[in-house]
Amino acid sequence: MPVRIVATVALALLVSACASQIDAGVSQGEDVPGFWWGLWHGFIFPWSWIGSLFNPDIAVYAVPNTGGWYDFGFFLGITVLGGGSFFGSKKRSS
Repeated sequence: MPVRIVATVALALLVSACASQIDAGVSQGEDVPGFWWGLWHGFIFPWSWIGSLFNPDIAVYAVPNTGGWYDFGFFLGITVLGGGSFFGSKKRSS
């Protein structure tokens, strides 16, 4: 049994070693969307998504962006500002 586990782990490591990530969507500069634009894009995500269904020129996510900070702002925009936690909560009656 340990041989199977070792072989499985070795195969998983071998396959994951072949994976690569293209960071063509990450840029630096003054005109590249960062945290604040990510926050805004996360907030307007529901409307952008509906618009993107009917218009191919509307995107819900800006590419290129600054990377992690844009992603963090986008996440906060969706979960906090976009009502993600509000609509998921139960109404309390008093």
